[in-house]
Amino acid sequence: MIRLSSATLDALPADVIRPTYDRAAVKAGVVHLGIGAFHRAHQAVLFDDVLNAGDLRWGIVAASLRSPAVREQMAPQHGLYTMLVRDGSSEQARVIGAVQRVIVAPEEPRALLAALASPETHIVTLTITEKGYKLDPATGALIEEDAQLAADLVSLESPQTAPGYLVAALAMRKAAGRLPFTAISCDNLPHNGTRLRNAVLALARRHDPALADWIAEEGAFSETMVDRIVPATTEEDIAALSTRLGVRGVPIEDRAMVKTEPFIQWVIEDRFCGPRPDFAAGVQVTAAVAPWEEAKLRLLNGSHSGIAYLGALAGIEHVHEVLALPEARMFVETLWDEAQTTLSPPPELDVAAYRKELMARFDNPTLRHRTRQIAMDGSQKLPQRLLATIAARLAAGQGIEALSLGVAAWVRWQAGQDDLGESHKVDDPLAGAIAACLADASTVGERVDAILGFDAVVPPALATNGDFRASLIHWLAILETQGARVALATFHGEK
Repeated sequence: MIRLSSATLDALPADVIRPTYDRAAVKAGVVHLGIGAFHRAHQAVLFDDVLNAGDLRWGIVAASLRSPAVREQMAPQHGLYTMLVRDGSSEQARVIGAVQRVIVAPEEPRALLAALASPETHIVTLTITEKGYKLDPATGALIEEDAQLAADLVSLESPQTAPGYLVAALAMRKAAGRLPFTAISCDNLPHNGTRLRNAVLALARRHDPALADWIAEEGAFSETMVDRIVPATTEEDIAALSTRLGVRGVPIEDRAMVKTEPFIQWVIEDRFCGPRPDFAAGVQVTAAVAPWEEAKLRLLNGSHSGIAYLGALAGIEHVHEVLALPEARMFVETLWDEAQTTLSPPPELDVAAYRKELMARFDNPTLRHRTRQIAMDGSQKLPQRLLATIAARLAAGQGIEALSLGVAAWVRWQAGQDDLGESHKVDDPLAGAIAACLADASTVGERVDAILGFDAVVPPALATNGDFRASLIHWLAILETQGARVALATFHGEK
């Protein structure tokens, strides 16, 4: 089968949008760590917009810190891939050309360091998930027992972690008399720029205090908030696109395609230590990201986690199918009511309109966003998505029933079996530790107490809160004995 590539680009159907710039003239002003579907549907698209506008300094060198899978998808395609934007019955195909090459870091550590240290590189973006920062979520300190980080603490000749690559490259830039790059975390984490800065400075200080001081003084770690729903691509998606891109009946295959929704948002703190693009629509550069970030984490991400665990426990595969249940919609609206009281939204954010827009995005049937995909890495997500909101509500003397049901569903998910008796993998970096924590708990109360004592996830103030404990016991008992559908119906008094 023919692959999408520079050679086949001009042969694509006329309705497929493609780059308007000369890709050979593009310079790599961006290095991205952790290339995956989200980056390809979000930051890469927004940099592609800048390139299409005529500023050719902002091409991307992307890196996978683990697997060669994305490189193997993109290299035969010269870095090109298709983004499908789906909304109801409409679909728009656009070929993105911003990614110039993909480096697999474990195979080519020196190549990645050279890209990071290059005088052309001004911005480094990251989507490495919560666990990639190698910071203890409870203390904020480096997780020194992590094998990869332990190796980077000994030597940065061939780094193994994202902070390790950044520190090693910044040392090279300092030695060469260059300014640092602006580092921008694009992960769904509160204060993600501060978190990245802390990880880099802590590791740098262990190797060279003078380097750490230079990074702290000269570097920049922007806070950001990113938002776009990007479901996992299936083989059926690839096959359908191959037919659509085909020429005279000959399919053109795109193994790196992504599918997404029309909505896109990137809020970036105006903190740069070098050049930055003149971003177009979809990007807002602002003095304060925290209010935007908090609203997204507690409204969009918090409800997404609740939908994911309750829906997956009920054997429902996709988000829009969960929300076809009236009681599930009411659960989401009630969770939003609870979360909204804890927010301090910026003047530009109309929360009522945002909630309406969120529900419409969740209802989009063409995205087919899988509940089990959202359920991954729950131990890393719940503290900022649900637990922080619960703590704020309790401190204000307010109820937490919807929020507690979402947390109880996560606890139930740890059993590895849904309400239909189907087994599932608990895909989480702390899955083993959580399983060990629950192993000797024989009653609902014991399981709740075990989770409340698991301080890698639950903060001490919540661990000792009797109201939270009672609510978790109530909901977990229903989930274990009657299932997620009954829990949702019970929540609304509709038994």
